[in-house]
Amino acid sequence: MLSRLFAARRVPGASWEDLREATGTTVERAAVGGARTDRAGHAFAIGYTAALEALAGETRAAFCVTEDGGNHPRAIETRLVDGRVTGAKRWATLADRAAHLLVVAREGSDAAGRPRLRVVRVRRDAPGVTLEVSATAFVPEIAHARVTLDGVAGEVLPGDGYADYVKPFRTVEDIHVHAALVGYWLGVARQRDFAHALIERLAMTAAALVALGAEDARAPATHVALGGVLAASAERVAELEAEWADVPDEEWGRWQRDRALLEVAGKARGERLARAWEALAG
Repeated sequence: MLSRLFAARRVPGASWEDLREATGTTVERAAVGGARTDRAGHAFAIGYTAALEALAGETRAAFCVTEDGGNHPRAIETRLVDGRVTGAKRWATLADRAAHLLVVAREGSDAAGRPRLRVVRVRRDAPGVTLEVSATAFVPEIAHARVTLDGVAGEVLPGDGYADYVKPFRTVEDIHVHAALVGYWLGVARQRDFAHALIERLAMTAAALVALGAEDARAPATHVALGGVLAASAERVAELEAEWADVPDEEWGRWQRDRALLEVAGKARGERLARAWEALAG
């Protein structure tokens, strides 16, 4: 992977779909694809779609979990009845570009009264699916959507919707998206001939993320190691920005707009890391 990462050539202005790689593990492909783009938003999309491929084998999908009440199992009101899904989701990333939507829906309750969740694959253009698309001030290339489903037929995926999909996805997504971002930062640094020490540390961080991609996304030890890698990534960003600020250009301005991406879900990551340490201590 590292040889392909260093051999990657940036393609300014290319769409993220055209920059996705076809060789290697999903994390490796995220890193190399990120190294080829000239914007953080496209790196995010490459990493996000690679994460969904790792989780559910989908290369063109959007994961539809969050509702108006949040994404906790008890907040899921979308229902699966007789193979059809009815409900509404918000903040469905890249739903407008997806071929399929992976919709988390409630199918009754278990013996303890807890919601029984399933994941249902539905076609984005299926009858009964409506999208309201919007974008944020940062990474505006990446759209989100409110998805309304009215008796939509779909395929129920195997496994428990929460334990096998929702719970591990944050970890899987963090690994893949950060791999793509580290690849992007390495591309920035190499194009501008920044310090070799910075490029060495970026390559090391990419290799660490690839290794984490082979670990159990549910294991506390994986979360502790990921916490360390994300802290190292933050240090790499600070080093990159210190050099880049001396030679600002159009891409620097775009990065300053988009760097808010790094703050998304920071609280959830902190809570995940705290729980991991508690589990290991126990």
